[in-house]
Amino acid sequence: MISYKPKDIAGKLALGFLKNPLTLVLGISLLLLGFISLQVMPREEDPQIAISGGAVIVPMPGATPKEIENVIVNPLERRIREIKGIDHIYGIAMHNVGIVNVVYKIGERREDANLKLYDKVMQNMDQLPKGVMQPLVKPFDIDIDIPILTFSFYPIKGQKANYEKLFSLMRELQQQVNAVKNVAKTTLVGAHKPQFNVKVNLNKLSAYNLSLGQIMKAIKSIAIDVPDVKGRTKNHKLLIFGVKNAINSVDDVKNIIIAQYMGSPIYLRDVASVERGIDFQNFKTAYMTFKDGKNLEEFHKAKLSPMKEQITLTVSKLAGTNAVFVANDVLKLMQEYKDEFRKNGFGYIVTRNYGKRANDAVNELVHHLLITIVIIAVMLIFALGFKEAVIVTLTVPAILAVTLFIAWLSGQTINRITLFAFLLSLGLLVDAAIIVIENIHRHLHSHDIKHESMEELLVEATDEIGAPTNIATLAIIMTMVPMLFVGGMMGSFMKPIPLNVPVALIASLVIAYIFTPYLSLKLLKSKYHGGGDK
Repeated sequence: MISYKPKDIAGKLALGFLKNPLTLVLGISLLLLGFISLQVMPREEDPQIAISGGAVIVPMPGATPKEIENVIVNPLERRIREIKGIDHIYGIAMHNVGIVNVVYKIGERREDANLKLYDKVMQNMDQLPKGVMQPLVKPFDIDIDIPILTFSFYPIKGQKANYEKLFSLMRELQQQVNAVKNVAKTTLVGAHKPQFNVKVNLNKLSAYNLSLGQIMKAIKSIAIDVPDVKGRTKNHKLLIFGVKNAINSVDDVKNIIIAQYMGSPIYLRDVASVERGIDFQNFKTAYMTFKDGKNLEEFHKAKLSPMKEQITLTVSKLAGTNAVFVANDVLKLMQEYKDEFRKNGFGYIVTRNYGKRANDAVNELVHHLLITIVIIAVMLIFALGFKEAVIVTLTVPAILAVTLFIAWLSGQTINRITLFAFLLSLGLLVDAAIIVIENIHRHLHSHDIKHESMEELLVEATDEIGAPTNIATLAIIMTMVPMLFVGGMMGSFMKPIPLNVPVALIASLVIAYIFTPYLSLKLLKSKYHGGGDK
């Protein structure tokens, strides 16, 4: 029976958990929660920073840049500046169109900023001059505009590359990738669409006294496949009338009638050659090369030149989701299409894998975190003793587990800055446990404790240092609070530090008051106490 009545929260926690059978269960549960949080928390290389803004595009056909500037750009800039939180406004006046780019201050909520911008433009629609078309408000979407994966598809040397089949295959792949959980959007860069290429012989065109406009008009009149709803029948059924597209092959294009000459039709084949191919008029071509010898060697093994024309598929994820999980799901899907692409003469390589980079960065910092814990443990052995060092070291994983779990619940991601906050606070996390174990050690070697039980000694030793330890920890927490009010890019980037360090310090207090006396009861002894549960 413990006769000592604790006065501080430290002693009360020590008394409540000292011989409680649930203390061990609590410790194991905290470690499990921390491990689960570490595995399931969204992993990113860097913390997400809220950047919001948008562009207001106002077309005015026939207007000069000077007119656009005076009647659209300048008045629109004045109205948009009425919105709170605007950082910069950039106006652009061109022929036929005016563009106003708006950038909000770092940290503004993107959804609120987009709504305010759209609302301000709509409020001033009546002030736009006559002849202006409907304004287009295009918000920035930086959360999903930066891809986490990019794939480069290249033609394999020695195989016939079927660009027409590739385009339809990549469209199918793009649809499948978009269906992967937490994928936001995909884009194709440099893809060539299949088309019928008509090469007109200008000499023949002149001989028949025809123009290019007549050829274009004739082709457009045939290339149509739009059904039309004609009305309802007596049976109350819809009657849909449509004409099948008359152009399905090269011969169909060749047999298009361009005009009549002396009662005889003039076909497209008479003045032009037609072939099925890709949109060669698309000059947006990208090339890929390598800068390190390893990848260049692999490239040569694939019988490719160091620089090769390629088509890029980009994949972006939803904000706040795990880049590692999304990247792995997409890569697994890509493997299913690998053989299909090779059949059509194309291979692919992964040119960007943000998921792997984020995972490697987090794993590296976790590794360094473990090394730091070991170094602290070794230092404590020389300063406190082996058993005392073991007790203090065992509290560190529990503290980090609590901090990780709370960070997960609050919607944070695990990234380099989050783990840096843990590394920064690691030296501070053991302070409370060291103070408690040092006072316990002093009591155990005191000369007037032979009439006290081991349990009473541990509670009293913990209770004695409660008040000063609480104040010291609070003082350290207060030094972190001002960092919450730092604005701009740096404030948003370093935000995990003031969010996680105070949580870790508070957790270190509670863990030290609960588990340090509990472990001391199990491991320590004095010349008057045999240790254990005596």
